[in-house]
Amino acid sequence: MNVLFIGGTGQISLSCVEVAVAAGHRVTVFNRGHADKLLPAGVESVVGDMKDAAAYAVLGRRTFDVVCQFMAFTPDQIATDIKIFTGQTGQYIFISSASVYEKPPHHYLITEKTPTVNPYWLYSQNKIACETRLKTEKTLPWTIVRPSHTVRTGLPSMVGGGEDFAQRLLDGKPVIVAGDGSSPWTLTRSIDLARPFVGLFGKPEALGTDFHITSDRGYTWDDIYATIAEGFGVVARIVHVPTDTLVRYHKDWEGPLAGDKSRAALFDNTKVKRVAGDFSCSENLTEVLAESIATIKARLKAKGPQYSDLDPLIDRIAAEQSALGAP
Repeated sequence: MNVLFIGGTGQISLSCVEVAVAAGHRVTVFNRGHADKLLPAGVESVVGDMKDAAAYAVLGRRTFDVVCQFMAFTPDQIATDIKIFTGQTGQYIFISSASVYEKPPHHYLITEKTPTVNPYWLYSQNKIACETRLKTEKTLPWTIVRPSHTVRTGLPSMVGGGEDFAQRLLDGKPVIVAGDGSSPWTLTRSIDLARPFVGLFGKPEALGTDFHITSDRGYTWDDIYATIAEGFGVVARIVHVPTDTLVRYHKDWEGPLAGDKSRAALFDNTKVKRVAGDFSCSENLTEVLAESIATIKARLKAKGPQYSDLDPLIDRIAAEQSALGAP
C-alpha cells in the first residue's frame, strides 16, 4: 500500500515507519525534516510544516491508501485533515492517547468501552475533542489508535524526565513517585506497538472504530525506577508523595499525574488483536527499558550533565516530605 505518515520520526512513529517499510509498503513522511536521517532507505521525505497551510494542502493533491496522523492535537487540525484527505485516502488513522480514558477507571482492565473523559489534563481533553470531531465525519474513512506510555528513547518517570531524571539518579539525588509506588503502570516498547499498528492498514474492520495498542503487562512505578537506576549502575532514592500534595507544590503536574500516571492502568487488547492479528510485547522490564537507557546514556555523554529548572523544587519536596517520615 501507499502510506503517508504525518510525523514519522518521533518516539512512536519512527518504529511504525520501519515496520511499514519492512512489510513492503511504499512510505512517504511529511515533517520538518530535522530527523530524516533516521528514516529507512526508500522512504520519500516531504519537508514541510502543518502550520504552513499552502505546503500542507499539497498533500491533498496526492492519493494514499493510508494516512497516519501523528501530529494532530486539536480539533481544528482534524477539521483541516478532513478537508485535505477526504476522497484522497482509503483510511485515515488518527493517533490519539490512552490518557483520554476515565481516571480512575471503574474496572481493573481498560477496554475501548471505558468512557473517554479526563477532567484533569488539557492535552487529553484536546485529544478527546479530536476524536469527537472525527467520529461525526461520514466521508473520511477513519480509525482511531490510542497508545499508552510507549518507550523508545525517553525515560518513563512521574516527575521530570529524560536526561535530567537520569542526572538526578547519577548524582544520588532523590526522585519522586506519586503515591506509594505500587500502582501498576503499562509500558510498551515502540517496536512492539508498531507491528499491530501496521496490521490495521487496509482492514475494513478497522474503519469507523477505535483501538488502544499496549502491552498486556503492568509494572509498579517503584520497579520501573529501580530498573532504570540499575541500568545506570546506581540505586534509586525514591520518595513517595501523595498526588494531591505534589499538585499543590506544582499545579502543572495535575494533568500528567491525576489525569494519567498516578492511576492504575492495565489494558485489554482483545479488540485490536481481533483485527490486526495476535501479537505479544516484551514483558521483561530490563528489555523494555534498554533502548531508552542506552539513548539517554549517549546523550549525557555527548552533552555532559543535564539539569532541570524543577530540580530545586524536587529537592525541596523530597526534603520536606522525608522530614515528615515519608518512606
